[in-house]
Amino acid sequence: MTNQSDKVDQLMEAVDHPQKEAVEYLRAAILRVDPKITEQVKWNAPSFCYDGVDRVTFQLKSKDIQLILHRGAKVKDGAESFSFADDTGLMKWRSSDRAVVTFKDLADIKANETAFLALLKRWVKA
Repeated sequence: MTNQSDKVDQLMEAVDHPQKEAVEYLRAAILRVDPKITEQVKWNAPSFCYDGVDRVTFQLKSKDIQLILHRGAKVKDGAESFSFADDTGLMKWRSSDRAVVTFKDLADIKANETAFLALLKRWVKA
């Protein structure tokens, strides 16, 4: 994949996460959503940008597979008026422009994959 990062590959080789296989599966799926999605290391985890703006970052401190959906490293001006419709119920809002999506394991990812990737495709462009 041309949008895959060698630095993230190196990070993932060293990662000791109980759901590493699931993280790698989801990482590859995210990179296939849109060719404008690129990855980097942020917060010591794989992170994804759309048109150069941070949008999604794995949270590897949890034993589950968690993704932080955000609109950049810092809360944007006007964040309180930001609105995004989650028709999947997967997002748990942490602030007006930041949410967490949690999967228990690879089976949970696969069961929700179509809905999550459609949600992600809309999120990165929001």
